Amino acid sequence: MNIISGDKIYNTSNTMVYSCQYHVIFATKYRRKVLTDEIQVRLKEIITEISLENDFKVIEMETMPDHVHLLLDVNPNKGIYNIINKIKGRSSFILRKEFKSLTTRLPTLWTRSKFISTVGAVSLEIVKKYIEDQKNK
Repeated sequence: MNIISGDKIYNTSNTMVYSCQYHVIFATKYRRKVLTDEIQVRLKEIITEISLENDFKVIEMETMPDHVHLLLDVNPNKGIYNIINKIKGRSSFILRKEFKSLTTRLPTLWTRSKFISTVGAVSLEIVKKYIEDQKNK
């Protein structure tokens, strides 16, 4: 269930009301441009599946040939670190199984690093616009 207060939407669980948005970026190993259009489509499907299974919302998502931008709303009980590890782990496993070219060009699909920032210092709309504009650069 959601609670709307002014222009803010809050999520609820049995014991908590929360609003925790994160801007997340992670890159392919060696920043190789291996995320072709077909792989990007499949990656977005996988991330959407994971979001449904793990009860978090994908507010915005953009994939580039060598990195991924996500804007997520995550229940603090689930933890953003755990969610990102699930996304990276499962997507790597599935994509490398379905697209053999990924196994010949890279030892692993993703770097171990990730950028995670809470959305608060700037408005949610500014971050959404930034992510949407990534394809135009």
